[in-house]
Amino acid sequence: MAPAATSGGGSLPSGFSVLASFPDLLFIFEFIFGGLVWILVASSKVPFPMVQGWVMFVSVFCFVATTILLFLYFAGAHGGDASWIPLDVSYHLIAALFYLSASVLEAYATILSKDNVRTGFNETFKHYQENISAVVFAYAATLTYVIHAVFSLIRWKSS
Repeated sequence: MAPAATSGGGSLPSGFSVLASFPDLLFIFEFIFGGLVWILVASSKVPFPMVQGWVMFVSVFCFVATTILLFLYFAGAHGGDASWIPLDVSYHLIAALFYLSASVLEAYATILSKDNVRTGFNETFKHYQENISAVVFAYAATLTYVIHAVFSLIRWKSS
């Protein structure tokens, strides 16, 4: 059944075949990009707590939910049941929308904080660079979740 999962068949993989099948291979990139957003936003100054609080919520929520979903796939908790495919699609669509909103808000907060950088503080410039990196990785995470959602929709349609 591993070749069917790799080619986008209609079943969810279990065990280590999760890391060898597409789109489930994208879990790794979701971890990396989401973790980097979490770390970069947490390490920078927070001039706009409501905006960056949402970015932190999204990155932590998606990191934890992705971890839980990946471990459930590893354990084979779905048991080959096709009803888990809509769960996979729903989660990745919601995560993509959350990350899109977080990316836009983080970019907006970074643009607004540009005025603080012009004052010449080295520490402020470092935080500005961290926020720029957080924006880049937030958009990368958004793209990863969108790709995962699209291919999960294709898997759902073929099941």
